[in-house]
Amino acid sequence: MRSISRYPVPELAQLPEDIRGRILAVQEKSGFVPNVFLALSHRPAEFRAFFAYHDALMEKDGGLSKAEREMVVVATSSANQCLYCVVAHGAILRIRAKNPRLADQVATNYRTAEITPRQTAMLDFALKVSQRSHAVDDADFATLHAQGFSDEDIWDIAAVAAFYGLSNRMASVTDMRPNEEFYALGRSPRA
Repeated sequence: MRSISRYPVPELAQLPEDIRGRILAVQEKSGFVPNVFLALSHRPAEFRAFFAYHDALMEKDGGLSKAEREMVVVATSSANQCLYCVVAHGAILRIRAKNPRLADQVATNYRTAEITPRQTAMLDFALKVSQRSHAVDDADFATLHAQGFSDEDIWDIAAVAAFYGLSNRMASVTDMRPNEEFYALGRSPRA
């Protein structure tokens, strides 16, 4: 079996207490430890900063639903060819959207996915931020405003796309492998 990272993965007992506690809490909630937690624990200070920013972006309330935030992650991670993030966040998207087909559709071609015109505009902008941020202009804001997004929502779309650009690149550099559990999550209704 392949290692989960090109870099050493510390033993749980060797980690600082706050990081170990976070990992154990995730394990208790999900039933397994997502490999991103183990791989990034190689650098504790960066682990803390990464997950603090992740939580600030992905766990807050606002004009974007948590499922829409995950759509941004899946679409941009697909464009960046990040296996880990497409698989892991695809599972989260399936669960948050309560739709077993949506993540595969968004990862393959969001323009043909079962999403609203508003969500298509959101993903168009997210991909532009991810791939061509230098080309973002007032017309992009006008398009998103016409779909009901506020300036704060637009910031959130851009921040999620940009953050996952970092995440995608680090997952690729470290050769981070998705957990087997992610492949099946959210594919069939819970009993």
